[in-house]
This record gives sequence, structure tokens and C-alpha cells, in this order.
Amino acid sequence: MEPRSGAKKKSPSITVEVSADRMKAIVVVKIPEGGEAPGKDDIMETLREKGVIYGIKESVLGNILRHGIYNEKIEIAEGAPPTIGKNGEVKFHFDLNTEKKPVVLDDGRVDFRQLNLIQSIKKGETLCSLIPPVAGTPGKNVFGEEVAAPDGKPAILPAGKNVEVVDDGQKLIAGIDGGLSYGDGKVSIIANYEVAGDVDNSTGNINFIGNVIVRGNVLSGFSIEAGGTVEVLGVVESATIKAGGDIVLRRGMQGLGKGKLISGRDIVAKYIENSNMVAKRDIRAEAIMHSDIECGNKLELSGRKGLLVGGISKVGKEITAKVIGSYMATVTEIEVGVDPALKDRYKEVKNEIRQLEEDIKKADQAITILRKLEMAGKLTPQKQDMMLRSVKTRTHFSDKLENLEGESIQIDMKLQREADGRIKVYDYIYPGTRVTIGTSSLYVKENLRYCTLYRNGADISIGSMSK
Repeated sequence: MEPRSGAKKKSPSITVEVSADRMKAIVVVKIPEGGEAPGKDDIMETLREKGVIYGIKESVLGNILRHGIYNEKIEIAEGAPPTIGKNGEVKFHFDLNTEKKPVVLDDGRVDFRQLNLIQSIKKGETLCSLIPPVAGTPGKNVFGEEVAAPDGKPAILPAGKNVEVVDDGQKLIAGIDGGLSYGDGKVSIIANYEVAGDVDNSTGNINFIGNVIVRGNVLSGFSIEAGGTVEVLGVVESATIKAGGDIVLRRGMQGLGKGKLISGRDIVAKYIENSNMVAKRDIRAEAIMHSDIECGNKLELSGRKGLLVGGISKVGKEITAKVIGSYMATVTEIEVGVDPALKDRYKEVKNEIRQLEEDIKKADQAITILRKLEMAGKLTPQKQDMMLRSVKTRTHFSDKLENLEGESIQIDMKLQREADGRIKVYDYIYPGTRVTIGTSSLYVKENLRYCTLYRNGADISIGSMSK
């Protein structure tokens, strides 16, 4: 029905809502039947009444009035968010990515004497310095109030052993002459322990926190354990060498089935025969024969021979070699695509979970028996103490089980995601070689040459060297 002439039109309804964080304002305009449309001043007056004075979107306001956008929630104002400050950084004054790769000479030989693996540092030399943090920029909410911005946090110098913090905590320098070590987020200077001759009865086994250099041989039955790098200029027999850093054998190792090399970083050798090796990162050699190998990243056989024959090689990402196996069809097993250490940890976690489930079951049985005694009024003070300990133990087991189950899921997802890898052969891969990439396997039945083996779905494909 049309309003009577002269009747006053009803005013529009304008409501404003402000978000909980006070950074946005929403307007809703409603016009009653026969009511009049709002003007700009009507909406602005309502905003002012609500205290909204900042970040008003003039273009949105114009669209509401121009196109008659009613009965809808429209964002009419938006605050300016604060800019978070930038954290400070550590500037390293040394190369973090020193390549542990031997020099290949023009005639194909590998010069294992020019590795320069240990970065020598002089006392007082600057190792790290700090880049200061940047302050944040405040923002404003729709009420015109300042919104504080968190400032960047200062970085902390990665001080390890034998270093000094100077310049009011802004610089890290070497405290002694020695070799540079960077691991677990700490920079340290490691002193060297040098053996002028052989590791034998005259020296006994060696256990040293820093780097160890042996100018002679390491004889059968002896061991070297070092926190840093181990470098041997002679031959290693059926001995054991463990290093937190690299293991460098200038000549090689004849392990006689008992020799062991365990490295927290890389293993570099001229040749390895009848030995067991574990490296967290890479293994590089000219020839590896009849040995069992595990490395988390790459296995590289280069130089004149570039040979991998016999044994089992488990490699995280990639194997490159000139020759794999032999024309006599020597059994050679290679697995690539899953970090062996991660796979071993997965097995450990599964075993721990099974044991904890058994322990929890036993604890529950004990608690049940003790509670029956309590209900019967036969719980002695000694058994009451036993029940408290059982409940506490059960809680501890449950918490540990929950953490391990979470770790198991994460490792499983990582194994599924990273189950990939490549094998590059620059000459021949012979029959007798069994190749596993992730969960896919291939038994080589004929000579393959100049090729790349890689996983393609559920199968292993053989492509060109450029693949």
C-alpha cells in the first residue's frame, strides 16, 4: 500500500559489528517497507557512534549507496595490521658447505692427498658475528588505536668448545689454534691428535675428543674413536674407526670381514675391501669390494675404476659408479631411496611401542589386583605404596607410548614421501645385481650400459644418463 501523502517515511536501520580483534568492521543496512534510503552521513554517523574512525573503505561505502546493497553484511572498515620485526641472524665467516670430494686427475686417477678436509683456524680468528634484529612496525585497529608489533628477537652466537665471545656478545672468535667443527648448531675449535707411526701395540686404542691423524697404518684389532675427523695416511686393516666427523683413508682398507668404519659425516677412501661402513652423509671411493655399506645421502664410486662389486649397499638418495657388479655375475645388492638410519629408527620405535604396550598391560593387571584388595579393606601400607608406584609408572608408560606413536606416524609418512632415489652407471651394470628403489625391485639379467635406474610408479625404469 502506498503511504498517505505527507506521511513521514521510516528511517533506514544501520547496524555495525566489530570483530573480536578490533581489526574489521561490518555494516548492515536495512530499509523498512516504504522507508527511505540512507545517505553517506547516516552511515558515517553510525560508524562514529560505534567508535569506528580508521580504515573506512570509501569505495565500499559508495557502492552501498550507489547500488543499493541492503540486508547484507559488508566489510566497511579494516585496520592496518602490524608488521612483525625481523629476527637477528648469525653471519658465519667460514664456508658451511665444504665439499669433501677428492681431485680427479687428467689420467683418471684420484688424488686422495689433496682433500683439505680440515679447515685450519688460528687463535683469535673471527668465526661468527651477529646481525641485529629489526623492530616491528605498529598497526592500527578500526578504532584508531595502535596495535603493537613484536620486535625481532636477537640471534644467539653458536658457541661450542674452545671459542670466545667478544665485542659485548656480538662476535665469536677461536680460542685456540685447531680444526673447525660445526655440528648440532655449535661452532667449536678441535685440537688434533697425531700418531707419527702405526696404531699398534705401541699406541693402543685411541679415543680422542678432537681430530685424529695417523701417519702410518691402523693394524688389525685396534680401534680409533674421535669426536672430529679421522685421517689415516696408510692402510687400515681389520680395525674399527668411529668418528663424529669425516673418515678419510688416503690409501684404503682391507677389513678381512671384520673392519668397521662409522662416520657422523662422510667417508672418503681410495678403496674398501671386505669391510662394514656406516656414514650419516656420503661415501666416496675409487673401488668398494665385497663390503656392506649404509649412507644417508650419496655413494659415489669415481676415479679410474669406479667399481662397486659384492656386498649390500643401502643408500639414502643416489649411487653413481662406473661399474656395478662383475662379468662373473657376483651377487651385488643395492638399495637406494630410503635413509638407512631412518629405517632403523622406525624399527626401533616399533619395538619400543610393543614393549611399552606389554608393560602397560602388566601395570594394569597389578593395579586391578591392588584395587580389589583396597575395596576389601585388605590394602596394607606397603601395598598402598606399591599401588601409587604402579599408577605413576603406568602414567609414565602411557605418555612415552603416546610420544612414540606420534614419532612412528611421522617417520612412516617421511618414508613414504622420500622412498625415491637414482642409480647412475657410467659403464656397465652386470647380471647378478639386485636393485631396490623404495619398495620396487629389479634383478639385472643382462648387461646394462650408460644408464640411469629410477623408480617409475611400482616399477624400476632404465633411462639414459641424462634422465
